[in-house]
Amino acid sequence: MESVDKAARVSEFADEMKAERIEVLDVYSKTVMADYLVICSGTSDLHVRSIADRIAEKMREDKMRARSIEGKESGWVLLDFGDVVCHVMREEQRQFYDLESLWKAMPKSESVES
Repeated sequence: MESVDKAARVSEFADEMKAERIEVLDVYSKTVMADYLVICSGTSDLHVRSIADRIAEKMREDKMRARSIEGKESGWVLLDFGDVVCHVMREEQRQFYDLESLWKAMPKSESVES
């Protein structure tokens, strides 16, 4: 499955769980760590965990296992699917870290091959 399709699936599964402010960022030209970041918010720690669990479960059903899942008890869960990384965060943490602005402002990397 192409990276863009994988990111779309992650976004779709987050939406099924009523995640808020789902955003897909294309970071292909900015880093070698991933092609896309999916960032979304949950309304509570339980909601954040539920969104992350659902994404992991549905991706497994699509034969794509997360390489790692970090932070299940922190209000910020990171799911690493290789070329797609998903951040599920409580709104307070999302506003504090403001990953969207960070990645949007980051210039293209000359070390990333086109």
